[in-house]
Amino acid sequence: MPLTLPDDKVYDAIGDEGFHRLVHAFYRQIPADDIIGPMYPGNDLDGAETRLRQFLIFRFGGPQTYIEQRGHPRLGMRHGQFPINTEARNRWIALMNNAFAEAALPLEAEQALRDFFDHVATFLINRKET
Repeated sequence: MPLTLPDDKVYDAIGDEGFHRLVHAFYRQIPADDIIGPMYPGNDLDGAETRLRQFLIFRFGGPQTYIEQRGHPRLGMRHGQFPINTEARNRWIALMNNAFAEAALPLEAEQALRDFFDHVATFLINRKET
């Protein structure tokens, strides 16, 4: 397993630019995706991209802009309206894996982010398989 940075040091390692590259690479895939795409409002992809980027920056040691503008993340509540099953969770992770390949972040920062995404994506599952 590669070395990982403490969560509060990831921002120091990749800065705004690293988070921008990662999140932008992720969101570029959304419109064409048959599972994740329909969950995102097409008229607010830019807003969704900004919110995720600001959340990650806050969560990983950067400026508190997300908290100042939106308050506590309340991830479960904010995602409850979306039908997230294991298939959707796995697709989200797959799209983020593609984004990691494109963003070319330092491995220690990438591992910290991957660990977080894996945990949170599983936590957000709110539908059983049918």
